[in-house]
Amino acid sequence: MEALPLAFTTGWASGINAYACVLILGLLGRFAGADDVPTALTSNGVLIAAGVLFLFEFVADKIPYIDSAWDAISTVIRPTIGAILAALLSGEASTLHQAIIATTGGLVALLSHAVKSSLRLAINTSPEPVTNIAASSGEDVAVAGVVSLAAFHPEAALIIAAVLLVLGLIGVYFAFRFIRRGYRRFQAWREKRSNPATGSSAV
Repeated sequence: MEALPLAFTTGWASGINAYACVLILGLLGRFAGADDVPTALTSNGVLIAAGVLFLFEFVADKIPYIDSAWDAISTVIRPTIGAILAALLSGEASTLHQAIIATTGGLVALLSHAVKSSLRLAINTSPEPVTNIAASSGEDVAVAGVVSLAAFHPEAALIIAAVLLVLGLIGVYFAFRFIRRGYRRFQAWREKRSNPATGSSAV
């Protein structure tokens, strides 16, 4: 169960940007001596594939509405990668422990993916692209920082990932409350325009 903190953290990161998570883990395992990284992630094929897919996502994730379409496509991919990474990180654990660790990684990835895609839908209600680019860049930095920390200090990274996950859930709650309030105001304004008050003049 020592792999559980790392599985949780990489699950969170996979839900945000799975390819960046795999790429960073592979690079740290190959060039920075991160012993907890499975050797399967350090092979040339995995690094090249993760790098190419990361570059594609890096661009797509910063274009309004394209990012939400990409999130929809990634709904199965990100949790699956989170579960696979967690299973690999469990190493020589027993079958039951491997199942628990893999499930943790997959569920956390699914939850963080839901947070990311929900916040992006909220951000896309704004017509300007600056907020979208800033959010995507912030996610990239957070994933890189947390995964790099997790490779050497998994317990500290677990705390940070858990805090970020909770903050994301709170952000989703308030974002959709704000959108709902704005939608109600728009509906009221539209009804007022379509049904203007008419006054009758005295004869």
